[in-house]
Amino acid sequence: MRALFSVSDKTGVIGFARALCDLGVEIVSTGGTQKALADAGVNVTGISEVTGFPECLDGRVKTLHPRIHAGLLAMRENPEHMECLKELGITPIDILVVNLYPFRQTIMKPGVTLEEAIENIDIGGPAMLRAAAKNYQDVSVITDPSDYGAVLAELKQNGSVSKETNFRLAAKVFALTAHYDAMIAKYTGDIAGINDMPDILTLTYEKTQLMRYGENPHQKAAFYREIRDTQGMLTDILQLHGKELSFNNINDTHGALELLREFDEPAVVACKHSNPCGAGSAPSLHEAYLKAYNSDPVSIFGGIVVCNREVGADTAAEINKIFVEILLAPSFTGKALDILKAKKNIRILKLENLLSRQPEDALDLKSVSGGLLAQTVDSRLFGGELTTVTKRAPTERELEDLRFAWKLVKYTKSNGIAIAKDRQSVGIGPGQLNRIRATKQAIEYGIEALGTDALKGAALASDAFFPFPDCVEAAAAAGITAIIQPGGAGKDQDSIDACDKHGIAMVFTGMRHFRH
Repeated sequence: MRALFSVSDKTGVIGFARALCDLGVEIVSTGGTQKALADAGVNVTGISEVTGFPECLDGRVKTLHPRIHAGLLAMRENPEHMECLKELGITPIDILVVNLYPFRQTIMKPGVTLEEAIENIDIGGPAMLRAAAKNYQDVSVITDPSDYGAVLAELKQNGSVSKETNFRLAAKVFALTAHYDAMIAKYTGDIAGINDMPDILTLTYEKTQLMRYGENPHQKAAFYREIRDTQGMLTDILQLHGKELSFNNINDTHGALELLREFDEPAVVACKHSNPCGAGSAPSLHEAYLKAYNSDPVSIFGGIVVCNREVGADTAAEINKIFVEILLAPSFTGKALDILKAKKNIRILKLENLLSRQPEDALDLKSVSGGLLAQTVDSRLFGGELTTVTKRAPTERELEDLRFAWKLVKYTKSNGIAIAKDRQSVGIGPGQLNRIRATKQAIEYGIEALGTDALKGAALASDAFFPFPDCVEAAAAAGITAIIQPGGAGKDQDSIDACDKHGIAMVFTGMRHFRH
């Protein structure tokens, strides 16, 4: 038997090669792998001795040779193939051990140049892998050091590797080479500017976590990472305490984190089922948390709380008065962690650089039956300058509340309404079938949590235009004095007239934020 080694990841390779030698397998190898094996005392034949041709072009060409590919592709049960090998003096290759140039590691390095990336695109490796995988009936192809043990065990017990094992190894090859090519396509396509809604969309991700289940216990689930710099993204979370994160935990935390990123000042956002249920900003994080909590003390229970400043002992003590599923922040003081860890079930997450945003051309993907919807992320808050459309313009305080409410409603499921006052959410109505129901719900939540007076002088935001003036009438009855909405309805004037009748200031953004 003959085995060919050509690896960049040399984990376990010396022990595996020695074990093969002990079984009488001839070892052939290339470049750096040959040197590593020879230095370790493994009897190894250089690739050039097999091909009769020297490695050239700085190692770019070494295995692209008929003596290698014929040795891999020859079907042992095909007499014509075997006769051809005999006539050409080619020895079959029975085991191929290859892992590819570290393209992923290269493009993840800060400041990497295009030339460096290109040099780390493997050519001969994928060609050999595909050849060996295509001929899996006769060739064992290994790309993962974790498979060395299984192959050795079968060789020792049976003198050969089963076709079932070889097919499993071949399937891993095709997954690896597809992943490898997709990384190259994404990297070069981004630079060339051809990845803007391309005709062919090829995606590749790496699994970071296999989950116990998905949204429901009968669903399978896993968490995958993009192949790019993900600083500040959810895949970079460091869990400091608590049970393993679930599918719903991560999904809900994503919604909370996206809203938190709209704030520069100290802010706290509480979310439930991907909808905000409380938010506040203030000079200190402790004050911001109290605002978020008081917005809806009922819904925050068992929810997700995210903070954009270090959590100190005073804030931790307040949070520990209730049960929250997740607390996320860029950092925690030692005393705060001691307080929080007193509760066994809270999941404490640290995420540095959590205000980092996704690139504007990043894709937001939604799976649908038989396909995939792709859109760029909703990265902007306003379409341009706000336009006052009523006789009365908002005051500076009202304008501040309008901007706060608009941030909230951007991350509230449609039809969505958000009400804010003094940099605090005071009522949220998410995911209703009509806008008036969302408005009434937001008002009801605000009154229930904070009392009737909390809505007097507040600002209301709608994620899309008002088709009728009924929402204005409901807002006026609750004491709301300012409204922000996209505008663009055929009956905009009806809502404007209703605002003027009640002395409400209304501004149009010219941009909607549907969230389905």
